[in-house]
Amino acid sequence: MTNIMTIKNLTVRFDALEALSSLDMEVASGSIVGLIGPNGAGKTTVFNVLSGFIRPHEGSISFHGKEIARLKPYKITSLGMSRTFQNIRLFGELSVIENVMIGFHLSYNSMFLGPLLSLFGYKKIEKEIYERAIMLLDRTGLLNLIDEKASVLPYGLQRKLEIVRAIATRPKLLLLDEPAAGMNPNEKEDLMKFITKLRDKLALTILLIEHDMHVVMKICDRITVLDYGEKIAEGSPQDIKNNQRVIEAYLGEAGVAES
Repeated sequence: MTNIMTIKNLTVRFDALEALSSLDMEVASGSIVGLIGPNGAGKTTVFNVLSGFIRPHEGSISFHGKEIARLKPYKITSLGMSRTFQNIRLFGELSVIENVMIGFHLSYNSMFLGPLLSLFGYKKIEKEIYERAIMLLDRTGLLNLIDEKASVLPYGLQRKLEIVRAIATRPKLLLLDEPAAGMNPNEKEDLMKFITKLRDKLALTILLIEHDMHVVMKICDRITVLDYGEKIAEGSPQDIKNNQRVIEAYLGEAGVAES
C-alpha cells in the first residue's frame, strides 16, 4: 500500500515550548489513521501544520509527492486535503444544500477568473455546483435534509453535514478533528459507520484526532500516539492497546478495558 502522506522530522516551537519534536509519520492511501494522546500532546498542532495554518520550524510533509509544509491553506486545499474542526463551523442560517455548495465553491475558485466571470459563466457554474451537491448528499445519505436549516439539525447530523461539506472540496485526504466529541453512544455508533462508508464509497484517506478510544480502536487501521510533542508509539489498534508506555501516558488500565 502506497503512502498518501509522509511526515519527516516535523518540529514546531512556540517560544521556548517545543509543541512538536522531530515527528515522523506515514499515512497509507485508503486507510483510516488515528492520532491520539493527552491534552497538550501536539495533535491539534499537527493538524494546523498539515492544513497550512502554522509553518513548521523544521521538517517536511510530502502529500501525493508534493512538498506542502510551507504552503498557504488555500493551496493545500486545492491539492486535495480538507479538514473539520473540533467546534462545528456550519453556517447555521443556511440550508443543508447551501452549506455543501459552499464547500464546492472552494474547489471552483480558480474557475471564476477571466471570461468565466460573465453572468453566463457564473450561472453555469452555479448549476453544476448545485447538481454536484445533490449527488454528494445522495451518496452520503443526507439528501432528505437538503432544505433543512443547518442550525435546527440534531447534533449528530450537524457533525455529518460538516464532514460532507469538507468532502465537497473534493479531498483525497480528510482530516477530522474530534468528530465524536459531544455525541451520545448511539450517535457515536452511527458516526463510525458513516466514516467507514465514506472511506469505502468515496475512496478517501482519513486522519482523525479522537479522544474516545472505543471509536479509535474500532475504525482505525493504524494509530499514532503523541505525548508532549513526541511520538511514543505507532501501530495497529491491538499494538497500541497492549503498549505499556501508551497505557501509562494516556490510556490507563480503565481506558484499555473500555476500548
